[in-house]
Amino acid sequence: MNRPTHQLFDAYFTQPAMRAIFSDQGRLQGMLDFEAALARAEASTGLIPNDVVADIAAACRAELYDLDELAIAIGSAGNSAIPLVKSLGKQIAAHNKTAERYVHMGATSQDVMDSGLVLQLRSAIDLLERGLARLADALAEQAQRHASTPLAGRTWLQQATPVTLGMKIAGWLGAITHHRQRLHEIKPRLLCLQFGGASGSLAALGDHAFAVAEELAGELKLNLPDQPWHTQRDRLVEFASLLGMIAGSLGKVGRDLSLLMQTEVGEVFEPAAPGKGGSSTMPHKRNPVGAAVMIGAATRAPGLVATMFAAMPQEHERSLGLWHAEWETLPELCCLVSGSLQQALQVVPGLEVDAKRMAQNLELTKGLVLAEAVSIALAQRIGRDAAHHLIEQCCRRAVEQGEHLRQVLGAEPQVTEQLSAEELDRLLDPTHYLGQSQRWVQLAVAKHHALKP
Repeated sequence: MNRPTHQLFDAYFTQPAMRAIFSDQGRLQGMLDFEAALARAEASTGLIPNDVVADIAAACRAELYDLDELAIAIGSAGNSAIPLVKSLGKQIAAHNKTAERYVHMGATSQDVMDSGLVLQLRSAIDLLERGLARLADALAEQAQRHASTPLAGRTWLQQATPVTLGMKIAGWLGAITHHRQRLHEIKPRLLCLQFGGASGSLAALGDHAFAVAEELAGELKLNLPDQPWHTQRDRLVEFASLLGMIAGSLGKVGRDLSLLMQTEVGEVFEPAAPGKGGSSTMPHKRNPVGAAVMIGAATRAPGLVATMFAAMPQEHERSLGLWHAEWETLPELCCLVSGSLQQALQVVPGLEVDAKRMAQNLELTKGLVLAEAVSIALAQRIGRDAAHHLIEQCCRRAVEQGEHLRQVLGAEPQVTEQLSAEELDRLLDPTHYLGQSQRWVQLAVAKHHALKP
């Protein structure tokens, strides 16, 4: 059997380093690391002879095993640990038959698989943390660079009042900062040993059980939980939820960017590169290919998170089917998020910004996007309701006559009696109605820097 080493779309949707963590060999090595650590822990507590540990550990290398053979055996065994432990025993027995007796002592298949998974998740978190930190640095730099670059704020996909590009990017940065905090906070809960034996009581190890568990957790540098969590899956579901949120926030970046890249908008673009974003038939096209991955991951992630939630009510001490539903779901979530993050890291540092086009777009409504500024200023003179009604009428007139709002306001005695020409000019200047945009940038960047190690 020729097993594929990668999928056609992996380079687009998945970071290679994350795929390596969750490759078949990566999964196998995680389980073997558990077995080697278990032997060391049991020897250190006097449960097994010290002189068998070296031979057990020497056999705990993934490259020694036939993945095709294991894949076939899993179909009959029902999980990956059963055929692996058998193969491990054979490897050890070939060198030391005595050592083979002490392999996997007191553990159950789920201990091997869950603890191996946690070791993989630790590597995955490290990869995500480093990537998110790099992305946050790039977002902070872009937010500061464009802190005072005005563009139309958009609500319900319609132009609203002006904001700045820096403020928009600071919003992206704030979400990434929150996720970095959450990743740090989740580690003590998630990175826990799974070790309970057949039904969770560790009865097979007798009086040595707790000492072995403590040593095993130390060997693997994992936290020792209050009790085994064979059918208490909140740790994994919490992490899946966090991955879903990261995917969603990256999807928000992709969605905003793709909208800003639309031909009719043309304000911000993914960085250009040879062959990037082209069309098979239209030579002029410049498609937001990075944004597509971010949006695609955000679209797929909720279904995977839902699967993890659906798998929570597991039966008694060991589950049938619900545990099995997790095996590919959580790794796929990790890979999806890594791919989205990889695209964001390629896009954000090189954003191409057309400030001139932003200014032109702010003028598309001929001053209407600043009607609120005039209404608020006028309200201080004639009252809120009267001002709102008057400016609403002026806006309607401007649309009907195809005139700039400034012309209509300048010709309206009820307005000019209260506001001078200089005041109207200022009120209709987008750069004078940016509110706290720059402050939001400063606060988001400061919070990001406070989180840096």
